[in-house]
Amino acid sequence: MALLDRIQSDMVAAMRAKDEARLNAIRLIKTALKKHEVDSMKPLDEATEIQILGTLIKQRREAADMFRKGDRAELADKEEAELKLIESYMPAAASDQEIDAAIAAAMAETGATAAKQMGVVMKAAQAKLAGKRVDGKALSERVRAKLA
Repeated sequence: MALLDRIQSDMVAAMRAKDEARLNAIRLIKTALKKHEVDSMKPLDEATEIQILGTLIKQRREAADMFRKGDRAELADKEEAELKLIESYMPAAASDQEIDAAIAAAMAETGATAAKQMGVVMKAAQAKLAGKRVDGKALSERVRAKLA
């Protein structure tokens, strides 16, 4: 099932259940996807959908952190609830073993041994993990640790 179709059916279910928080979060996702589709004037592919959802996840994480720092726990909880809902539409996250294997393979493939070559290793590792959800910051920290 296409992502927009799945979102539409979930939106109808949330309306029927009168679940306002879930409905608002689903509307937010649908709006972001439709906006990108209209702006680019072509249908969304899976990679673009994942990229848009990743952006929404990053925005929610940052907002929740800022609300926590500002002692606004109720708003941070709302952002984290939206974050969990958005993550439910994302593909499965890569496991630690998969990430380590991808980094090792990327290092062997590129022959990188110094921190200066981190960009090359990152690019190769991300290519090996295509189709899986990977936090770029965490991947970067692991690559840096292996090259150090």
